[in-house]
Amino acid sequence: MEMNASYTSFVAVGDSFTEGMSDLLPDGSYRGWADLLAARLAARTPGFRYANLAVRGKLIGQIVEEQVERAAAMAPDVVTLVGGLNDTLRPKVDMGRVRGLLTEAVERLAPACGQLVLMRSPARNGPVMDRIRPRVEELFTVVDELASAHGALVVDIYSAPVLGDQRMWDVDRLHLTAEGHRRVAEAVWQRLGLPAEEEWRAELPPAVPARWPARRMSDLRFAREHLGPWVMRRVTGRSSGDGRAAKRPELLPYDGVSGAPQEGAAP
Repeated sequence: MEMNASYTSFVAVGDSFTEGMSDLLPDGSYRGWADLLAARLAARTPGFRYANLAVRGKLIGQIVEEQVERAAAMAPDVVTLVGGLNDTLRPKVDMGRVRGLLTEAVERLAPACGQLVLMRSPARNGPVMDRIRPRVEELFTVVDELASAHGALVVDIYSAPVLGDQRMWDVDRLHLTAEGHRRVAEAVWQRLGLPAEEEWRAELPPAVPARWPARRMSDLRFAREHLGPWVMRRVTGRSSGDGRAAKRPELLPYDGVSGAPQEGAAP
């Protein structure tokens, strides 16, 4: 990868991880690693354009159906594609189908952009991850194979212990904190051949173990506010992304600060 490469446009494709949950802004919207990366790219390139098609809760089939063709039609310099992890969380998943859909996405996107970027995305340490780890690692094997076959870059977040640290994850235990998103943005930035500004793999200071009552309260809050609603959506066949539009559906000039198009840009 060329060092100090120049990129004039970027389209992000995926689910809640790329939408930016749980990097919450004061206005109630989410920022996330893709917005942070776009802001840094915009600071280097006048007229830089950015679209983020990612929507929370999307499975790889929905990403292919709803986002891939749109992203390919924009023909940007960079496309990031991160998907399939939501599929691995389901009690029953056809990993062969996931492989086929991810292959379809890569085969459509790779020739349509200057550089396709895939990711071995982060996973929080804990019992849930221990149960689904074989599926996750199977998914990442597919990612590596597709990248090799189609000239895509792979950003390996999964192998960085610090991104598995529970302190990098929000109270919902599914999404990164602002610090986690910031480190992912730096990792993608470096993988694109741009000069490092920090060591994104740097470990956190040793954790102070929480007392049992605090852990219990945290578990109860998680079950009430996050686990229960997640289970109900699975039972009823609903998704947190149902009816939700992408936050930046068009490839428009980016001001490098907010998630909205620049004033005066086409609607």
